[in-house]
Formats: sequence, structure tokens, C-alpha cells
Amino acid sequence: MTQFRYYVAASVDGYIADENDQLDWLMEFDGFEGQEAAYKEFFEGIGAIVLGADTYSWMLREMDDEWPYPGLPVWIFTHRELAAFPGADLTFVRGEVTFWAGDIARSANGKDVWVVGGGSIAGQFIDEGLLDELFLYTMPVLLGGGRPLAAMRGRGKLKLTSSRQFPGSILENRFDVIKAPGQDHEY
Repeated sequence: MTQFRYYVAASVDGYIADENDQLDWLMEFDGFEGQEAAYKEFFEGIGAIVLGADTYSWMLREMDDEWPYPGLPVWIFTHRELAAFPGADLTFVRGEVTFWAGDIARSANGKDVWVVGGGSIAGQFIDEGLLDELFLYTMPVLLGGGRPLAAMRGRGKLKLTSSRQFPGSILENRFDVIKAPGQDHEY
């Protein structure tokens, strides 16, 4: 069964980007001991990716010439026209996440879907009962503002399934997202 998983890093105060939409604070922690193995383990189970328009636009501005997800279908939720990254398997969609969730899950070919972000698209998946897991790296920094981890209409409940600490006070917490009655979806 395909699951929708939000694998993300955030500050202790719950932001995934600072007030200027920058990630330089996060890059200070890039390459921490154990990061590569943990990411590789997660990524091996991914068959498709979901991005919001702002996250995709940031990637276009900040990335080198190499697409980070070769061979994977990437679904981008947007209400505006965006340039396509050459050679990437991109599908630009408009509308509710519930409308597209089945197609996205099928494109993963039996693997899971990584909801890369940002917080707005992750919040939509949580609100609709589509997000199955939050895989959160908490970085030992306070930003005081910026892009929230999950911008939601309602409230989300979580159940901690595992936790471990990495060098440098970096915490990895995995949570199942508790669904409201009637929100169970199987893909």
C-alpha cells in the first residue's frame, strides 16, 4: 500500500525556511553524521514526489543544473505557469489534493510518495487525511519566523513511532498521522 510521507527538516520553533525563504540556516547542518544513510534508506522507498509551487520555484532558482529526482514522477501543485526543468518527469496540476491523490499514488508504482513540501502543500494533505507519516528532523536553531512546518486549516494529531538523536543535537522523530473518522484512504 502506497503511503504519503512528509520527510522534512525544521527549526525547533517549527519553520522550514526563514522569513526570506532561505535555507542557509539548514545548510549549516548538511552532512551531519548519519544523514546520508538515513536519507538513502528513506529515499529507496520513494516512487513519486509532490511539490508545491513555491518549493519548486525555489528549487529552480537555487539548484545546479542537475535535477535531484531523476527517473521519479514529480507532481507540482500550482495556480501559475512555471518553467519545466529539462529532462525531469514533471506533471503540473491545479485543484484539490484529494482529486489528484489516486493518480499520484499510482504513479509511485507500489512505493511511497514523498510530500517534499512546502508547509502549505503538506498542510493540505494533513487536512484531507491523506498524509500517513511525518518524518521530522528538528535542527537545534530558532528562527523566530518564516515558513511554517505545516500550514493547515485544522488541527493534526500525531503518534510518535520512533525517535533518535544524531550528533550536534539533531533529532529525528517519526510520527504516524492520526486520521479523523472517515479519512482513511488506501492507495
